[in-house]
Amino acid sequence: MAPPTPKKCLRVEGTDIVDADGKPVILKGCATGGHTNMENFITGYPGHESEMRKAMLEVLGQEKYDFFFDKFLEYFFTPSDAKFLASLGLNCVRIPINYHHFLDDHRPGFIKQEGFKLIDSIVDACAAEGLYTIIDMHTFPGGQNQGWHSDAGIHKALFWNFKVFQDSMTDLWVEIAKHYKGNTWVAGYNPMNEPADPDHTALQAWYKRVERAIREVDPDHILFLDGNTYAMDFSGFKEVLPNCVYAIHDYASFGFPAGEPYLGTPEQKEALQKAYERKVQFMKEKGVPIWNGEFGPVYASLEYPDHDKINQQRYDLLGQQLKIYKKDEISWSIWLYKDIGFQGMVHASADSAYIKLLKPFLDKKKRLGADKWGRDDSAVKHIYEPLVAHFKESILPEHINKRYPQVWKIEGHINRVLRETLMSEILCWEYASYFEGKSLEELDELAASFKFENCTKREGLNDILRKDAETVA
Repeated sequence: MAPPTPKKCLRVEGTDIVDADGKPVILKGCATGGHTNMENFITGYPGHESEMRKAMLEVLGQEKYDFFFDKFLEYFFTPSDAKFLASLGLNCVRIPINYHHFLDDHRPGFIKQEGFKLIDSIVDACAAEGLYTIIDMHTFPGGQNQGWHSDAGIHKALFWNFKVFQDSMTDLWVEIAKHYKGNTWVAGYNPMNEPADPDHTALQAWYKRVERAIREVDPDHILFLDGNTYAMDFSGFKEVLPNCVYAIHDYASFGFPAGEPYLGTPEQKEALQKAYERKVQFMKEKGVPIWNGEFGPVYASLEYPDHDKINQQRYDLLGQQLKIYKKDEISWSIWLYKDIGFQGMVHASADSAYIKLLKPFLDKKKRLGADKWGRDDSAVKHIYEPLVAHFKESILPEHINKRYPQVWKIEGHINRVLRETLMSEILCWEYASYFEGKSLEELDELAASFKFENCTKREGLNDILRKDAETVA
């Protein structure tokens, strides 16, 4: 039996998100990253989605290219996935979107209706299981940030430099808002994922502009507004916009290979609390709701020495973070739902056609440290450390960490340009070569590796989320 449709859209009331009866609603869920916005570490390709797709088109030809990606999008999230998430007691799904599903860079102003059909299928599958959805725009023309996940293919955020880019995305949000106006299963809109505006002013101007534009066609839905510098910095925020929830992303270094192991010491717990409090200071001062739009550690594979010990430490970390969020009764969305076995709640099985085909390439990419997310530099440290030392010797000390975002330090900027951009762009052709000569039947089997029925569940992670959801229920 289908759950009753909410009478009205969720709305902001003080520090709470509330339903039509004024009852507080705490949204707890996950993101479908890797689906309608693909990312390198999630599905295994190198670099940026648009570059990978171009290489795949070159190898497969148009017919097979369309077939494979249509099947991938069809299989990655189905009613079975929504049913599983509901069975855990979660109540919300964040849907990251690549703007290319709606816009064609060669046809300014044209909106692809196929994009709505794709997102509708997810929204409807979730609604049938009583799950709210948050529509998240994850990429922007020119890049709203300097990272791989903005799919710009460069190390600069050029969205902020071109009004035409800002116009096109404001117009797109108006069309999205028109489409979902009155859909009470849509909890709201996340207009921009992880903005990184170097000047800390253009973001505020665009938020005001897009909020006004959306309200003209849809006055009811909540907007979930990320902080600047990858949803970690609200220092440039001066005012609160109406019916808006403010969003942090709260990743902890303890959850990644480069960080120290999480042992649950008082000092580590204090560090987690301090990092969180710094990010949410603006919301607490203004008395508005908090949404943690992304968080979560990565996990060691079975091939990794001491993987059980490492993963238990990561589960303990996650549990401590959830305690922090529970104390403040904030909404959250863990990153992420499905992948190839690095961070997801479920993942493509080791014996799936996709993983078996790409295993040599995945091992190579891991060895090279081509992806930033969860990078293990042990095999190539000797190559990059002298290069970093050369930069530090050649650049004045007062300038070495001047480039935004400064939190990356010079090491992060070097890796962004050399490994995550240049090397990964070239590696796209090697990734695509694994698909050469595949029949439609073989391509279907590869795409079907991401079907829920063919995936492996990460039970340790799912048990933690289930237990946390039970405390709210």
